[in-house]
Amino acid sequence: MKSNVIIIDNQGNGFDKSLEEARKVADYEGLTHKESLQLQLCAEEMLSMARGITGEMQASFWIETEGRAFDLHMSTKTVMDKEKRALLLAAATSGKNEAAKSFLGAIRDSFEYAMAADVDHSDEALPDDLLSDLPNHVIECLDPEWDKYEQSTLKRLAETIRIGIRGDNVDMTVTKRFA
Repeated sequence: MKSNVIIIDNQGNGFDKSLEEARKVADYEGLTHKESLQLQLCAEEMLSMARGITGEMQASFWIETEGRAFDLHMSTKTVMDKEKRALLLAAATSGKNEAAKSFLGAIRDSFEYAMAADVDHSDEALPDDLLSDLPNHVIECLDPEWDKYEQSTLKRLAETIRIGIRGDNVDMTVTKRFA
């Protein structure tokens, strides 16, 4: 069975609806209250982790079930760089890009990784007035206190976390099985 697809944005629209969809799927599949809460927690941590890593977010979320196995899917598009890529792949159970399984996929993945590499601008000079004022500016990252809480919680709850990166498209699948 495939649930409804919920669109989530960075204003929080759709987030509660996604958790409600997880609850509905759990009810439909006859999960216990505790199992339902675990499924909802997987959904919440998955979506929070993805937003913490990618920053901007408009994502599609849905759940597919087969027996007592639940696959939570999230698909989004982001401006990919080496840091985001490394954080996303660190969350995967295998640590590998699931979108690069074939030989050609591995070549494409290597090429995309190289394209996301930071360009060396060390020989480019910055204007003196900008350099003198630079120490007075604080550059804030999106979530400086992100301590991988969502990632560790999700890894404890789920059997597998699969991440597929193709260009700027990110697909995450979290599998949770109940006995």
